[in-house]
Amino acid sequence: MSQTRKHKLIIAISGASGAAYGIEMLRQTQAMADVETHLVVSASGFLTIAAELKMKRSDVEALADEVHADSNIGASIASGSYPSKAMIIAPCSMKTLGCIANGIGNSLITRAADVMLKERRRLILMARETPLNLAHLRNMSSVTEMGGIVYPPLPALYSAPPDIETMVRETVGRVLALAGQDNDLYAPWQGLNKDRD
Repeated sequence: MSQTRKHKLIIAISGASGAAYGIEMLRQTQAMADVETHLVVSASGFLTIAAELKMKRSDVEALADEVHADSNIGASIASGSYPSKAMIIAPCSMKTLGCIANGIGNSLITRAADVMLKERRRLILMARETPLNLAHLRNMSSVTEMGGIVYPPLPALYSAPPDIETMVRETVGRVLALAGQDNDLYAPWQGLNKDRD
């Protein structure tokens, strides 16, 4: 009997508001038989999770297949020889974005992101800030030029989501699809109803 090969997906949670995106991503990928999640949460990320979601560190870590300390630069995911399929930072703070844009690998999150860029693998940053200043925009431009994808978690209001949970889930589904992971968490756009007045 052949075993399903698991894709290694790195999910990082930084200290920006919007921890629900990273947590929902972990919950959804738990049910995906072909995904092995590697979780990294910054110290600020744990503070935001506690403030926004009232979750304990142990409950967050239980959602991942493997957990790495953000200070552990010697972790498997810090090397390009480790075959990670994609990395998603959900949410991505402006500090984290700035470090990645400038090649500063001073934590496991930013080092793993640097690895994804140098190995030409998929890196998606769910950048969370508003309004944006010029440094933010330039950093987003730099990451894009290096091959990363900046994906601010803006809700798709055309789907008329009934609540915040649905908006978060649909956004997570679109990001996972962008990372190459099939899912049915959102309904693809089928065009406007031609029968409408």
